[in-house]
Amino acid sequence: MTNALSPEKILSIGMGFFQARTLMSAVELGVFDALADAPADLRTLTERLGLHPRAAQDFLDALVALGMLDRSEGVYANAPQADAFLVRARPAYVGGLLEMASARLYPSWGRLTDALKTGRRQSENSGDDDMFAALYADPARLRGFLAAMSGVSAGAARAIAEKFPFGDHASFIDIGAAQGMVPVTLALAHPHLRGAGFDLPQVAPIFEDFVAKHGLADRIRFHAGDFFADDLPRADVIVMGHILHDWDLGQKSQLLAKAHAALPEGGALIVYDSIIDDARRENAAGLMMSLNMLIETPGGFDYTGADCRQWMRDAGFRDTRVEHLVGPDSMVIGVK
Repeated sequence: MTNALSPEKILSIGMGFFQARTLMSAVELGVFDALADAPADLRTLTERLGLHPRAAQDFLDALVALGMLDRSEGVYANAPQADAFLVRARPAYVGGLLEMASARLYPSWGRLTDALKTGRRQSENSGDDDMFAALYADPARLRGFLAAMSGVSAGAARAIAEKFPFGDHASFIDIGAAQGMVPVTLALAHPHLRGAGFDLPQVAPIFEDFVAKHGLADRIRFHAGDFFADDLPRADVIVMGHILHDWDLGQKSQLLAKAHAALPEGGALIVYDSIIDDARRENAAGLMMSLNMLIETPGGFDYTGADCRQWMRDAGFRDTRVEHLVGPDSMVIGVK
């Protein structure tokens, strides 16, 4: 029986950082931006990117093997998926998340063993009492973080716009709106909706610029505030995306209670995260995101759909359900 087994999966997982680091470096170097307008041969691309010739061909061909680049007769071009999602000028750019992963998460995850043994976060700002205050105090880091949140939310936002019955509602607000990807996506998909984003005051100019670029300044506004210190603004639908997992159980319950208080009868709360399957066997991405919360936050953790539905019922929501969105993300809906 042992002879029929193969270590291939073990080694693929264990050495997976080879692929991750190659893609992160490609984004940092601007490989996909350099090929956005036209293909290029090895020499041209090497010079354009400032690569040393020793490894340039291996690096670019590795991206071909990973499916990120195409090559024909020595000329390189972006593969369709990379051209859609890894060119900075494209509206669906998700590279901001990879840039953040490279700058922050990649080194922090190297200390996962320490986190597992101590239960303490290991990120670069682990000495700060409030990781978000430290992050938001640095304009450059803040802008990069908000762009990354747009990348991680884009697919889920489109799925929410398609799957949730917004025709029954007139207004929404996105709590922890970041750059504004969710409000913009919902407003573009449903012209009757008026929306808003709620976040810390430092986010306002970035949010308003993003909204204005999409021609939605007349339908989407910004609310500045702290969702623990302030009441949530009222709306027919409240969205919390990749927010609830940042906090411990008591804080999670506090946010759900605030959402319930802000909604009208018949209003709905949409919580979306990398919801762990109830059996805790299938959504590896959700489970590893919970490990990321260990590394990044003092008490955050991801959770199952059953967990969230129970917390919503405890907060007073009468009807709850779970719907898959895209990839590892699902939404939990509670109706007041």
